[in-house]
Amino acid sequence: MGEKGRLLSVSDLRVHFAGKKSGVMGKPQPIQVVNGLSFDLFRGETLGLVGESGCGKTTLGRALIRLGHPVVTGKIEFEGQEISAIGNREFRSLRKEMQMIFQDPFGSLNPRLTVGQMLGEVLQVHGIARGEAARKRIEELLDVVGLNREYVSRYPHQFSGGQRQRIGIARAIAVNPKFIICDEPVSALDVSIQSQIINLLKDLQRDLGLTYLFIAHDLSVVEYISDRVAVMYLGKIVEIAESGELYANPQHPYTKALLSAIPNPEFGAKKERILLTGDLPGPLNMPSGCSFHPRCPVATAECSHREPKLQEHNNNGHQVSCLLYE
Repeated sequence: MGEKGRLLSVSDLRVHFAGKKSGVMGKPQPIQVVNGLSFDLFRGETLGLVGESGCGKTTLGRALIRLGHPVVTGKIEFEGQEISAIGNREFRSLRKEMQMIFQDPFGSLNPRLTVGQMLGEVLQVHGIARGEAARKRIEELLDVVGLNREYVSRYPHQFSGGQRQRIGIARAIAVNPKFIICDEPVSALDVSIQSQIINLLKDLQRDLGLTYLFIAHDLSVVEYISDRVAVMYLGKIVEIAESGELYANPQHPYTKALLSAIPNPEFGAKKERILLTGDLPGPLNMPSGCSFHPRCPVATAECSHREPKLQEHNNNGHQVSCLLYE
């Protein structure tokens, strides 16, 4: 991936929200959701991001493009430019380069606007096209995502879930972005529709040169679409490697447990399941040392007081954060 160049580089990213006040005069206790996370994203690749619900995947994606109002520290570089410290006005000029496809294809669309009005608004706001030029661009976008041009005057409630997600994809690519965050883009869809949307995303990536951060919990989908996969646990990446390498040779105990849950498609085949005990700790009661040690089946006494670092396990870019490999 190195020869393609880095599109996005994240270093020691931390994201927290203000929590509830402790007592009448107490200060709000910050809730740490992303905790010292670092990774690179290369041009034209898909980086899959997996982990249990509540580990901070969506918060990370939103923080990268400044959605919501979290407190963000650390360093974010986009095309070599540090964007973590620039003002909101300067960031607006980058907005069209970084787009997002949301999990809920209905909730992310304005129910009061037709498809044509929604897409036309995006084109107008970013100064891409107006009038007749905008109409032609909208028709092109509908063609690209596999929708009939006659749907331009329909409202979101008149579409199926899969069609609505296609509209969301059309809105994301309307401004010719370089980077798209796909936040669980198929989890709300029927299985029969999921493959269509995934293949559409792959086709668009090939044709438009897009780069994806693909957030999902379906490990089979992530394996199919991703060039590399990062495994996230309690706000940190605990393992990252090329997709084939990670699925064939997982190193972190958490990754092994996740992959053991994937059903074996072969009839009658048995697979050893690694069951984790206990629930995912909350951001207000983070464990000391390695955050995974209370649930880890191979944890040692050292794991409870020493925090591991994400480092390369071998010479093929496979990185893991576990004291067993230090």
